[in-house]
Amino acid sequence: MVSTIVHQLTKDLTPEEIMQQGFQNYYVDHTVGIWPQAAGGVPFNACEFQSKGDPITDLFEDMAAEQKARSTYDNILRLVKDPEVADPIRFLRAREVVHFQRFGEALRTVQEELDCKNFYAFNPSFDFPKKSGCDCK
Repeated sequence: MVSTIVHQLTKDLTPEEIMQQGFQNYYVDHTVGIWPQAAGGVPFNACEFQSKGDPITDLFEDMAAEQKARSTYDNILRLVKDPEVADPIRFLRAREVVHFQRFGEALRTVQEELDCKNFYAFNPSFDFPKKSGCDCK
């Protein structure tokens, strides 16, 4: 969606407008085509995805990623007032909030199945803890 918004905003730019807005370096490499990158110019790559194979670690990472995306959308909304841009960004921001909540629910479900006194001591994907018999509720 963000790439589509960028395309809509840049498709009719003249070379002069590209220069005035500081897009000349991007234009030289990509014309006005979509090239996913961070605001600082770092291209998108697989390093954006983090996985350790431990459900607890991975769920916390997922939750953090959703919050980082939400923060980015908040920053965009502080800068952009055009409703054709802001409305889809608001939709994406709301989606990040829901994703964060769902990952939080999944994390609680995983933790409920573990030894309530020490659920960080093992990787539930590989280690099978003995239930301590404690009542965690």
